[in-house]
Amino acid sequence: MCNDEIKERAEKYLNNAKVLFENLTLTVNTEESRKFYEMAMNYYNDALYFYGKGNFIEAIIALEYAEGWLDAGKFIKFW
Repeated sequence: MCNDEIKERAEKYLNNAKVLFENLTLTVNTEESRKFYEMAMNYYNDALYFYGKGNFIEAIIALEYAEGWLDAGKFIKFW
C-alpha cells in the first residue's frame, strides 16, 4: 500500500470518527462514562495530530484505540 492510499484511508477513518463523536450522546452521566468519552476523544485528537504531521499509519492506530473506547462505552451502555 502506497503512502497516498494510507493517507486516503486515514482521511476516511477520521471523517467516520468525526461523525461518531458529533452524534454521540451520553446516556449515563457518571465519572466513568465521562472518562470513557475523554479517553476516546484523546485518541481521536492524537490521530488528528499524527495526520497533521503526515504520520498516517500512527493516525490510523490512534483511531483504532479511539474506536475501541467507543465500542466499549457502547457495550456498557454509556452511549
